[in-house]
Amino acid sequence: MSKATRATRALEKAGIPFTIHSYDYDPSADRIGIQAAQALGEDPCRVLKTLMAMADGKPACLILPSDREASMKKLAAALGAKSAQMMSPADAERIAGYKVGGISPFGQMRVVPTVIEESAMAEPLVYINGGQRGLQVRLAPGDAAALLRARIAPIIA
Repeated sequence: MSKATRATRALEKAGIPFTIHSYDYDPSADRIGIQAAQALGEDPCRVLKTLMAMADGKPACLILPSDREASMKKLAAALGAKSAQMMSPADAERIAGYKVGGISPFGQMRVVPTVIEESAMAEPLVYINGGQRGLQVRLAPGDAAALLRARIAPIIA
């Protein structure tokens, strides 16, 4: 597995401190984020999942703890949209430029609005996908938010 991805290069270019953590990715896992947390021996509230959605027909990225579900109503409100829905896996891969299970908010093919669940900001360090299945980067959530120019909002159901 390569540890150099578009995501890690984006973090390096921005001068953001992070560490790389690999784990055995299980494509048959019911919940990929939970499986990542278990494999890393971390609390799921610190292992964040990256999801892609459509808000008023425009792509958006959302980042939230792996053991929580997103509220599309709250996501739409955070983005100033009337409605939001999850993006199809094929569209998510095309827009983000990463495979499902390896979607990172860093280094995506297109810059899209990003929302980070506000509770994640209370953690000193979080894990976010590093742009490859089985690869996580650990960093300060404030650094992630700054690089992504993310909105911080309550988006969990």
